[in-house]
Amino acid sequence: MKVALVGNPNSGKSTLFNALTGLHQKTGNFPGVTVDKKSGFAKLNEIVTAEFVDLPGTYSLYPKSLDERVAFEVLCNKENPDHPDVTIIVADASNLKRNLFLVSQIIDLKIPVILALNMMDMVEKEGDIIDAIRLSEKLGVKVLGLSARNKDGVEVLKQALLQPLSVPQYDFIDIKKIAPEAIEKVKTVVKVKSDFEAFQIVNNLSDISYLHNVELQIKITDALNTLIVDTNKLQSLESVERYKVINRIVEECITHKSAIKTESFTHKLDSVLTHRIWGYAIFLVVLFFIFQTIFFLASFPMEWIESLFVMISELASDVLPKGELSNLIVNGIIAGLSGVVVFVPQIALLFAFIAILEDTGYMARVSFIMDKLMRRFGLNGRSVIPLISGVACAVPAIMSARTISSWKERIITIFVTPLMSCSARLPVYTLLISLVVPQDKNLGFFNYQGLILMALYLIGFVAAIGAAWVLKWILKAKEKSYFIMELPVYRTPQWRTVGLTIYDKVKLFLFDAGKIIVAISIILWFLSAHAPGNKFEEIDKKYQEHSFRGDLNQNEMDAKIASEKLEVSYAGMLGKSIEPAIKPLGFDWKIGISLITSFAAREVFVGTMATIYSAGNTDNTQTIREKMQAEKNPDTGLPKYSIAVGFSLMIFYAFAMQCMSTLAVVYRETKSWKWPTVQFFFMGLLAYVSSFIVYQLLK
Repeated sequence: MKVALVGNPNSGKSTLFNALTGLHQKTGNFPGVTVDKKSGFAKLNEIVTAEFVDLPGTYSLYPKSLDERVAFEVLCNKENPDHPDVTIIVADASNLKRNLFLVSQIIDLKIPVILALNMMDMVEKEGDIIDAIRLSEKLGVKVLGLSARNKDGVEVLKQALLQPLSVPQYDFIDIKKIAPEAIEKVKTVVKVKSDFEAFQIVNNLSDISYLHNVELQIKITDALNTLIVDTNKLQSLESVERYKVINRIVEECITHKSAIKTESFTHKLDSVLTHRIWGYAIFLVVLFFIFQTIFFLASFPMEWIESLFVMISELASDVLPKGELSNLIVNGIIAGLSGVVVFVPQIALLFAFIAILEDTGYMARVSFIMDKLMRRFGLNGRSVIPLISGVACAVPAIMSARTISSWKERIITIFVTPLMSCSARLPVYTLLISLVVPQDKNLGFFNYQGLILMALYLIGFVAAIGAAWVLKWILKAKEKSYFIMELPVYRTPQWRTVGLTIYDKVKLFLFDAGKIIVAISIILWFLSAHAPGNKFEEIDKKYQEHSFRGDLNQNEMDAKIASEKLEVSYAGMLGKSIEPAIKPLGFDWKIGISLITSFAAREVFVGTMATIYSAGNTDNTQTIREKMQAEKNPDTGLPKYSIAVGFSLMIFYAFAMQCMSTLAVVYRETKSWKWPTVQFFFMGLLAYVSSFIVYQLLK
């Protein structure tokens, strides 16, 4: 048996999916489109096993955006491989009126459905009563109450799936009354299950992919040719008719605790958090708190991890026999690994805060208040979710832009999202900030390091909306968009969900990004530990002469030999080949090597620097930060990583498109190399020019 789950965003659909399927899940894409698909299996009894398909969250079945199109076509097209035997509509019972719009459309598709009223525990807590029996009679479908978070009613739902289900008994609204001739003409050409499906074909013929048969489209177009169809007017009339019936049903089936409902805790909190002035101020305070906490709390485990890797490195140097293999293990693999693992505490803290903000419902408020700001820059309110998600990772953030129905706003969102500071930039920022900004510098209660980290995130946001504003005037499109967002009630975060999010993201960082970082570290070790001809031998021979040894002690001489060997190595040659181009930004050939390697992924910068500063260096008692801090500018004798170099490098990483995965997903979402190519060169130019200005002003 195949069962589809459909519902509004924030209705608890995915929570119910997890409760039904547990660990028996798999992920992928719906056939033909890059929309996430989650499916899983559950035993309904000893004989019957059901496959559950979690459809994208949607407020309606207007097949305009990719998510809406997937939901509509899976439910209507019998040939679709995910077409279900039964559909479970998940509705937030604490906000039933809004959810009933989608419910009413699915009922009119005339397919077997069960309405699952989720969050019934919240309804009972509020003191409201929903008459499920009467609601079932009014809708003509089976209605069940449950609480997916507590798993209450989930077993009853499974048992209901075993009972025979018929199609809804009657139409929710008489859709034929709105466009009688058009519906009849479509039905003469296409075999449809209901008048509502025919109505959708009238309104959205070009957006329904299973009707992309040219011959069929011509037949339908010819059939409708003699009619004047105003799609906006038809959809507007449909909405009015549906809400007339919904209002009546809500009045008959829901009893509130008192006639004059007292203002709820959620409404009181929203009056402050979504205030046109205080809402923005509170959001900035929340960001302040997050970035200050990341720097303060993460510093302790980071020091422990650094000390641990120094110990491992020393131990490996002492135990392993001297030679190429031990050099590879100590200066290639262990140095590369330390550059990855040390940033796990900061990654974990960042995602913990994001998960808590999402789970409490605050992130939805942020989207709401930012919507007004976004529209001035050519973005849709739905663009806020990709932009905020971009703070974690641009790849899923860009994929979430497919909920935007307007082509122009979707392209702008995809184009500017990589400018938001993602978590891959965090290791680069924190390493550079710790190099050039003293830890004990404070501005009142706030630490300078945390303030600068927050400023870098804000710079990314300002660059994103600035680029969006420019694109707003360049790109031309006639279509208009709309933004509907339901604000969920505030809830205590589910700590298990927060824990799972941290686990997933850290695992992704360690095993996906980590694999690339360690692989590149090993390649770099080879390039930095070898040189053409006998250049290394010549350097060794040179320092055996007394005139070159001078007054240097053994450690100083070892460091000088290591430095000269690195300079003539293959890696040094690579870095020096681009040094003339990056010198105006304050970068030398060592940084140049890191710029090249981190085009694969930004976080590779840290592993690369760790490998470069470990190459040929026999001193394994220093951390990468200490080694970089000790680096001197050969021209001035001052620290190499001055404020000018540090900030120039941070600004370069804030803007440059150094992520192959992001470019790949932009290509996949836009189906064209044009946009990732333009994006790559635009961000590269922005990074170069900004970095140049910053270095020239601060040096």
